[in-house]
Order: sequence, then C-alpha cells, then structure tokens
Amino acid sequence: MRMLDLIFKKKNGDALSKEEIQFFVQGVTHDTIPDYQTAAFLMAVCFQGMTPQETSALTEAMMHSGDTIDLSEIHGVKVDKHSTGGVGDKTTIALGPMVAACGIPVAKMSGRGLGHTGGTIDKLESFKGFQTALPISQFMNQVNEIKLAVAGQTANLAPADKKLYALRDVTGTVENVSLIASSVMSKKLASGADAIVLDVKTGSGAFMKTKEEAVNLARTMVEIGKHMGRKTVALVTDMDQPLGKSVGNILEVKEAIDVLKGQGPKDITELCIQLGAWMLVLGERAADLDEGKTAMQKSITSGSALESMRQFIASQGGDPRYVDDPSLFDAASHLIEVASPASGIVTHIDAEGIGRAALILGAGREQKDSLIDLAVGIVLNKKVGDEVALGESMATLHVNDLSKVEESTMILRASYLIGEQAPEQNPLIYEVIQA
Repeated sequence: MRMLDLIFKKKNGDALSKEEIQFFVQGVTHDTIPDYQTAAFLMAVCFQGMTPQETSALTEAMMHSGDTIDLSEIHGVKVDKHSTGGVGDKTTIALGPMVAACGIPVAKMSGRGLGHTGGTIDKLESFKGFQTALPISQFMNQVNEIKLAVAGQTANLAPADKKLYALRDVTGTVENVSLIASSVMSKKLASGADAIVLDVKTGSGAFMKTKEEAVNLARTMVEIGKHMGRKTVALVTDMDQPLGKSVGNILEVKEAIDVLKGQGPKDITELCIQLGAWMLVLGERAADLDEGKTAMQKSITSGSALESMRQFIASQGGDPRYVDDPSLFDAASHLIEVASPASGIVTHIDAEGIGRAALILGAGREQKDSLIDLAVGIVLNKKVGDEVALGESMATLHVNDLSKVEESTMILRASYLIGEQAPEQNPLIYEVIQA
C-alpha cells in the first residue's frame, strides 16, 4: 500500500477502505508518511469529503493510535460531556458538581485553553492548591468516593489527532466536518466514557458560525458514537453572544459557583440543567428528560451541588473555603467601566469580539506557551435585549496591565450594537440530535 495511491484515490472522490485509513493513521502516528503527503491528503478530504463509513473508520483508527482509558473500576454508567467551545463557557465547572450530586460518576479529562480564555484545568487552578495531575488510581478512587474528578490529559490519547491537527492548522484544512468530528470523538472515545453528551455551539463566538454547519457536525458526531457503541446525544446551542456575563478564568469560576447557589445568570443555569438532564437520562438515573431536569434543579435548591463542589475542590488539594467566600480568589488591580456611546437597546453582541477583548487583557493564550492572568477579564453589564443609557456602563474590565485597556475597550465597544427596537432573542437550544 502506498500513500500516493490513497491521495489519488481521495482526490478523485473515491471512498477509502477501513484498511487504507488505518494505514494512513498509523503512518501519521509513527512518522512514516511525510508531512507534505499528509497535507495533500487532508486537502483532498476537504475538497471531496468523506462518507460516514470513512469518518467512523478515521475516528476509530485515531482513537487506537495511543492509549485508551479503562474506567471499568468506576461504579455506574460513566457519562462525559464535551463542548465545542465558546466565549464565557464555564459549563463544566458548574455542571460536574450538579451531575455528581445526582449520583452520576463524572470522570473527566480536560485540557488547557488556547484562545480567549483558559480551559477547564486553568480555571480550576484558580483555587489555591488545586491539583490536576492525578495518578490514575487516585482519579478512579475519587470518582467512586465523591462521584467527581477532573484531571489533566496526561495519558497519550489519540496522538495521531495531535499531529493531524497541527498540520491542519497551518495548511488551511481545519474546516471539514469529518476531520473535526473525528478529532473530537477520537479523544472522547479514548477517554473511556460509556455515554457522551455533546454541546455543539453555533454563532459568532463558535467555531461553527451557522446553525446548519453546527447541526451537520452534531449529526456526524452522534453517528460516530452510535457506530462505536456509545450512547450519544448532541445539543446544538447558541453562542451568538457570550454565555453568562463573565469572560475570564476566575470571573467564570465565580459565576459557576453562583449557578450552584441558585444565583447564576439564567442562560448558563438553564444550559447546565438541560445538559445535566440528558446526562442523567443516558446514565440511567432519570427515566426521561423532565425527571432529569427536576433532579438537576433540586441539586441546586437542596444545596447538594454546592456541597459536591466543596468535596471536589478539597479532594484535589484546593481550599474549599473559596466556594463559600469567593472574595478569597485573586482579584485584578483595576476595574474600568466601559460607557455606552448611545442610548437604546442592545441588539447584538459579537461574542468573538468580546473574546478577543478578554484575550488582549491577558485572560487567554495566543500560543500554547503563553502565560495567562487568571484574575483579568470582562463582566458584561448589558446583554442582548437590555436597555442602556448614554454613558451607562456596558461592561466592566478587570485589568492588571493598564497599557492593554485602550485596545480592549475599542474592540469591546465595536462588539456592541445598540438600536431602537428590541431584537428577537435566539433560542438557547436550537436542536437536540439523537442516534
């Protein structure tokens, strides 16, 4: 078998066999295929696409290109949640304790962020002393004891995906549904969960800008899950404006704690309840979605989710007092209000622009080795549909480096549109896709 033959075959629009795809992935993993041939193949895929069978075969081959995690020592049905990412998406921080409080084991491998804010691991390290490098035995025992553990991705999961993504990023071959879906699902499947709930974002702050693109990606990932024998559900959710009001690591953690106290913004609270309800259904803890939503809401009102958060932070070496007293978190040196340039109603907020404004302040990484400032970020005082007066604060910048304020403010102001009529609000959840 020669790589050149596979390139010609895909360039001509022909489907590849499972064996041919395995040959390609093994060659990428072991560096026996040169980058220029891999890049040519990826470009051919972008132009010609892949069949569902090819996409599933690619996912399976990448899943088995490295370690796979065996979670069988953890009692119960393990349900994982994955988000395709967005601005202000702190869902995992609140959702994990809520689901754990309802009896579902949450054994989550998470990564650091690259972009407008940090990843889940960065945010959790806002708690002084919190440890994310857990031995696998401690990880398993903790989930069995308190139903929740979140660790960094130390295992060699889907190494072929890491190499392919690095090439896709520099060759203009990122935006292909089969390549995106196989990238996401290969890591989720290798992580060992019995069932997967996917949060596929769409809108200005999401990777998939249109609902149609997001639905196509969601369906593809659900079909991959079905093919691999994992119960999988995808929710296509709105990311046309930031989720919640806070963008920035510590700010987002504090907002997630507010959700657990029943004081969080309506959108992030509702999304956690909806995603958690599906996790309870797939985890066989709820007979249907209504029962699941009731249980998720009760985890907030009873205080059990907040207690689950305390146990989780303490079990991984963090200080649980932060949960009850968020003033213990580090705070930015300066709070700067961004005044509205006009009176009216907020008709649109460009989520991607808000993310860039937070990145400039230091809330995220432009490169993998960039340092992030956990305390900085943006709190939106006005969201879509809110009235605002001339000179009233639209947002508050949490700043440590004053030299970054002017550029961040300029981008933030440009991200707001103010009009005279209230806009039609986007639904929080556009569609639910099941196998």
